[in-house]
Amino acid sequence: MGEYVEIFEVGPRDGLQNEKRLIPVAEKIALVDLLSGAGFRRIEVASFVSPKWVPQMADGAEVLAGIHRAPHVSYAALTPNLIGFQRAMAARADEIAIFGAASEGFSRANINASIEESLERFAPVAEAAAEEGVPVRGYISCVTDCPYDGPTAPARVAWVAKKLLAMGCYEISLGDTIGRGTPQTITAMLNAVAEVVPVSKLAGHYHDTGGRALENIEASLALGLRVFDAAVGGLGGCPYAKGATGNVATEAVADHLSALGYDTGLDRAVIGRAADMARAMRG
Repeated sequence: MGEYVEIFEVGPRDGLQNEKRLIPVAEKIALVDLLSGAGFRRIEVASFVSPKWVPQMADGAEVLAGIHRAPHVSYAALTPNLIGFQRAMAARADEIAIFGAASEGFSRANINASIEESLERFAPVAEAAAEEGVPVRGYISCVTDCPYDGPTAPARVAWVAKKLLAMGCYEISLGDTIGRGTPQTITAMLNAVAEVVPVSKLAGHYHDTGGRALENIEASLALGLRVFDAAVGGLGGCPYAKGATGNVATEAVADHLSALGYDTGLDRAVIGRAADMARAMRG
């Protein structure tokens, strides 16, 4: 077997959050349960943001209550603030995520706050999580390009990443939110971030809007990254980045990594069935 590379499955949350059809809880649970048997170590299943902003995620507690939890899987939830964190804990999320941006325009559009303000909001969440012994993952959006501000300076991404690391994030997921990243811009960004955060604590979250996610993963592998976010069936995009559909598909990443000689530990047949189920859920 080759070197292990982990795929962090984000389909049930990042993938489904923008679907116009309100997807029944039972369907979400069925998808998570299928994915739980595929060999993932971590699956993002819920988001405790205000239902007013993301109605598709209003049933996060019901999903977490209904799934059959596999012993080897950590079930993650997004928590933008202390209220969200408390709801996630009540729902027994295994780990949480806080999500910032590297561009001011996106931060204001996405969470109605400057980058500085967003980091101030996260501090009590990170402190509460540390007190409860709950792992915190950090997300940074728009790491190469922003739909409002244009290209993102690598130093800006590094600055936000350093702040999230200091806050206690065990891993930082770097998001090419609109899928405009190229191997060159991804490499420049990663080189800057790697000066302030160990590469072992970084993950790539590359959308395939521009059809270059797999190339960007290869560029990241060359710099030592070994964790990549993906959504089964290629679901999702970003509600605050117009036209930016397309998380990279888990099945495509798994196949590509296998072709490169890496081991993902995933059952490809189960992933295929989950991809079919996910695509059918779009309605």
